[in-house]
Amino acid sequence: MGKTATDDGRSRKVGVKDISREAGVSISTVSHVLNGTASISPAVRTRVLEAARRLGYLAHRQAKASITALDTILLAVPPDTLPQNNLNFVSWTVLSALGKESERRGIRLVPFPLEGLANSAKAIVEAARSEKAGGIILLNVDRRELVEGIAGAGVAAVLINGEDSSMQLDSVTPGNRFGARLATDWLIRQGHRKILHITWRGRATIRRRGDGFVDAFVDNGLPREDAQFLFAEGYEPHLGEKAIGEWLVANKGLGEITAIFCAADNLALGVMRGLQTAGYKIPSDISVMGFDGVAPGEFTTPSLTTVNVPLDQMGPAALHLIEQRVTSNRLDRASHRLELGCRLIVRASVAPGPAGTSPR
Repeated sequence: MGKTATDDGRSRKVGVKDISREAGVSISTVSHVLNGTASISPAVRTRVLEAARRLGYLAHRQAKASITALDTILLAVPPDTLPQNNLNFVSWTVLSALGKESERRGIRLVPFPLEGLANSAKAIVEAARSEKAGGIILLNVDRRELVEGIAGAGVAAVLINGEDSSMQLDSVTPGNRFGARLATDWLIRQGHRKILHITWRGRATIRRRGDGFVDAFVDNGLPREDAQFLFAEGYEPHLGEKAIGEWLVANKGLGEITAIFCAADNLALGVMRGLQTAGYKIPSDISVMGFDGVAPGEFTTPSLTTVNVPLDQMGPAALHLIEQRVTSNRLDRASHRLELGCRLIVRASVAPGPAGTSPR
């Protein structure tokens, strides 16, 4: 509880009864607002939070991570993440979990597609202010000019699945480098020494997966030239199929490659199809591994070994970061970069390699 001064100068604890009296609402309404256990009208919610803030209750409870201090958040997303389809399982899993957590806390999410003239920091900030949003969440966006423009506007904002190299905005990402290193190290321990990493020239989050791939070779004392890269035109399955098909023709087959590690499950699905079309059996001829842990990988033949990303935890973590920034009321609060741990899901698409145990 917070504290307030009494008539004789002493302090006493502030409770929900004090907030109820100050805001002119019932105690149960105060409880619902503070704990995010029911949907309350924006006007009443604002009145309760303002009363709690004036009485010193808000900062005290927020220090214990036990209060919801937001009522509206602008959700800025690329337009291709909004229509649900087979290509954006990752984004939709993140959005679904974010929506459920926002509903549980009584927070209104306002979608804002980033396209055309709306694809600028100025447009995003103006939209947030128009909606009286307490914060902004940007999904799959980390363009420098956008980040700098929003950071300079003084609005609480968090990047989900994006990286701010200038560290001006808070961000939540998977442990991309760690996860890729974990996956590659596991392949090496299975006896694979010549591994092909299929990726695409994407944002910084994707480049980190390539970094982790190389890290594992260095950590195991293996030649860096054995960590080979193949760049597809994008992450869509048909582009993975095209990339591996062209690579097989150019190299007259697999050569010494015994395993392929793809930077996304979507890419891996296309690579598997391309290999099978070319007559290769997975995993007896070649092992394949993905990254993301999206549902279709369970149902491929063979089922896809992959790195599972905690997609359902990214949205709630972003909400928590925004709440911390809003309630801290400090302009000089350092940005927080939160990386969530990933884990391996071992299925049927990887077989032991020819080298046996780990070289270490």
